[in-house]
Amino acid sequence: MQVLLKKEIVLDKAVSGIGAIVVFTTLTVLSGFVRIPVPMSPVPVTLQTFFVLLAGASLGGWRGGVSQMGYLALGVCGLPVFSTVGSGLLYLTGPSGGYMAGFVFAAFFIGFMRRFAGASYIRLFMLFVVADAILLWSGVAWLSVLTGYDSAKLMQIGFFPFIPGDLLKAAAAAAAYKALLSRFGESR
Repeated sequence: MQVLLKKEIVLDKAVSGIGAIVVFTTLTVLSGFVRIPVPMSPVPVTLQTFFVLLAGASLGGWRGGVSQMGYLALGVCGLPVFSTVGSGLLYLTGPSGGYMAGFVFAAFFIGFMRRFAGASYIRLFMLFVVADAILLWSGVAWLSVLTGYDSAKLMQIGFFPFIPGDLLKAAAAAAAYKALLSRFGESR
């Protein structure tokens, strides 16, 4: 009887893990519609970074990364989930493609590094800033391939305009994650 009970618990954990992935995929989709055009950049500012950071911290590296791959898969399959209500594989070859690939890298990074931050807000914030830098550099690298611009121009259109908003989102995500930790009595 205990074997059956243990199996049910494992099954419930697997189901809840899948549910959490679906929730963060959905939050990433919805937050993409909160966007602000940036005059000097072909890429808008969105709320997505906030949920990418939280996905990695809350779900761990693999599940956090999978939640972001799920977001990309929905768009590639033709659902209009990308921030400009676009979809399809071709959309990923546009200016936002590198940033969206960066969603996956950033979520993986946070998920695997979060244990080193513990419950310290400052360390969580710094971890989120580093993950956000990974996301931004992914975007800049793709813009470089796409446009052939020099480094100064790439930084002007693909990096600097996003720093103020991303620092705010990292600060808010660190505060939200810290609140979740205290709510569940965890101090990872």
